[in-house]
Amino acid sequence: MSKVACFLLSAGACLAPGLFAHAADAAASTSQASAREADLARFAAEVAREYRQPAPAVLATLRQARFQQSIVDAMNRPAEAKPWKDYRPIFVSAQREREGIAFYREHRELIERVAHEFHVAPEIVVAIIGVETSYGRVTGKYRVLDALYTLGFHYPPREKFFRGELAQFLGFGDAEFPEPLTQVRGSYAGAMGWGQFMPTSIAKYARDYDGDGKIDLWNSLPDIVASVANYFAAFGWEEDGPIALRAQPADGARTIDPGGSEPVYPLEQLVSWGYAPLQHYDPARPANLVRLDGEHGPEYWITFQNFYVITRYNRSPLYAMAVHQLAQAIAAGLQDSAP
Repeated sequence: MSKVACFLLSAGACLAPGLFAHAADAAASTSQASAREADLARFAAEVAREYRQPAPAVLATLRQARFQQSIVDAMNRPAEAKPWKDYRPIFVSAQREREGIAFYREHRELIERVAHEFHVAPEIVVAIIGVETSYGRVTGKYRVLDALYTLGFHYPPREKFFRGELAQFLGFGDAEFPEPLTQVRGSYAGAMGWGQFMPTSIAKYARDYDGDGKIDLWNSLPDIVASVANYFAAFGWEEDGPIALRAQPADGARTIDPGGSEPVYPLEQLVSWGYAPLQHYDPARPANLVRLDGEHGPEYWITFQNFYVITRYNRSPLYAMAVHQLAQAIAAGLQDSAP
C-alpha cells in the first residue's frame, strides 16, 4: 500500500469517531424534536377537545412557545422564601402606602361601589393591586405562553398545575384578550393583568364589570377592581370580619404547628395554650396561629377567616400579612387625610 493510501486510511480512522459522534448527536436531537412535537400534538388535541377549539390553531399557537431558563430560575428563588423581616419592606413601604392612598382617592367611587356590591373591604382590593403590580405599573415582562409552557413541560415539581393553566390559556382563544395569545405578557408564573390572575382564575372569577362584552384585566379598571373583589367574595370573605391580631405568648406557651392558614381552633383554645390576643375578641371565633420572623424577633399572630381568604390568592402567610398591613396603612392614611 502506498504512503498516501496509508495516510488517508489513518486520517479516516482518526476522523471517524468524531463523525460518528456528530451523527449520533444529530440523531438524538432529531429524536428529541420528534418527541416534543408528538407531546405538543397530544396536548393540543386534549385542549381542543376540552375547550372546543380547532386543534390546528391550538397546535400552531403552542408551537410558538419557547423554553425560558430564566423562568425556572425565578421559580426557584421566590420572594416568599425570605424571612418576614426582609419580606415586609418589599411590599409594605412608604411609597406603596402613598401610592395606594392616591389610587384609592382617585378611584374612590368605583372602589367603594364594587366593595359594597361584593361585600369585601375596599382597602384590601386596593392593597392586592398594590402588592401584585404596584397599582398596574408592573404587570410582567414574560410572554405568558412561554411561562406556562416552560413550567408545564420543563418544571416537574409543578408540571401538572401549569399544564392545566396552559390548557385554560390556550382554551380562551385570541378573542378573549386585548392581544393575540402569543403576545400576552405577564409574570414568570403566567399571572396576568393588574391583579395577576392565572388563566383558571380568569375563567372562574374575572368579571366584565364595565359591560363591554369582554374581560380586560389590563385596561378596564372596572373589570380589574370587580374581578379582585369577586375573587375574595367567592372564597368566603367575611364582611367587617377580623383578619389578624397580634398575640403575646405566655411563658411556656404550647408549640403549635397547624400546617396551614385555615382557622381550625376556637380563639379560646389558643388562649388556653398561651396565646392571648392583644385586644379582646369573640372567644368562640375560629382562628389559627402564625409565627413570623420579625425584625425584633418572633412575632405571633392570631389569624381568622379573612386571613385565610387572602391566602387563597397566594398561599404564603407572609403575602397575606403584607396585604393586610398595607391595607391597614392605606385605610389609616385615608382617615388621617379626611377633611
